[in-house]
Amino acid sequence: MHVQVILDHLGFSPGVIDGKPGKSLVAALKGFQEANGLKVSGEMDKATLRALYPSRAFRPTVTIALTDEMLAGPYTNPLPKDPAQQAKLPGLGYRTAMEKLAEMFHTTPGTLMALNSPSTPVSAGTKVVFPNVVAQSRAYDAKLPDHWRKTLSDLNINADQPQGVRVVVDKSDEVLRVLDKNDKLIAQFTATMGSSHDPLPIGKWTIKGASYNPPFHYNPDLFWDAKDSAKAAKLPPGPNGPVGVIWLDLSKPHYGIHGTPEPSTIGRAESHGCIRLTNWDAARLSMMIKPGTPAVFQN
Repeated sequence: MHVQVILDHLGFSPGVIDGKPGKSLVAALKGFQEANGLKVSGEMDKATLRALYPSRAFRPTVTIALTDEMLAGPYTNPLPKDPAQQAKLPGLGYRTAMEKLAEMFHTTPGTLMALNSPSTPVSAGTKVVFPNVVAQSRAYDAKLPDHWRKTLSDLNINADQPQGVRVVVDKSDEVLRVLDKNDKLIAQFTATMGSSHDPLPIGKWTIKGASYNPPFHYNPDLFWDAKDSAKAAKLPPGPNGPVGVIWLDLSKPHYGIHGTPEPSTIGRAESHGCIRLTNWDAARLSMMIKPGTPAVFQN
């Protein structure tokens, strides 16, 4: 978990922080190793641990007393799966406070339960142990909408981010890479991309801009698995919406880079052709790039 926390702070996302090995952690280590001129093995070898050592100020866990703001809804429980039923709701919020807290700290409800006593009450004033992904700065750009700055704060996104000039999506590695003006790798995120029905659109595209906490226009004609009786619908915004908290529009029609309602499935499931990241990784990516940033999708 300590290595996962450090990598998360440094922009080489291991996906959900759960203290377990797996391909997302291997990919994050490979990205960090490449960026730091190390042997790219995906292993926590001595050279890699030495390179990570300066960032050990990021302790693996942090204990925080819950506040009313942290526990505030509105919650959407039960959350229907049918788009037609979702369209009738005022929003697609978290199901429970536990789900919200897990996303705030880039982890899973199960991991929070493992870090704390099963009898720990989820109520204001209770001290809870979390993965230590607390944002170092929340001085977000004042030009951003208030609701989006709150989302960034809730997701513990640091206000200071490196700036990229190009995005590369690697299908074989299942990662999205951010490169700076010197073509140096500065960030990497585990991603879900395409399927046999909707393959990743290989080619050169442009990221046109961002929609923050967007609604979702459900068009069954674009979904191979939609029911014959399904009808178009406008789904309300929310972290549990089909595209999560953000949509980064691509120059290829109907395609984008976006968040997800199910962070634990990133890198382990299929998408409808788009590039899906955890909500916190998609939000962080949006702070690293500008409209017009080229995006290369490759095998």
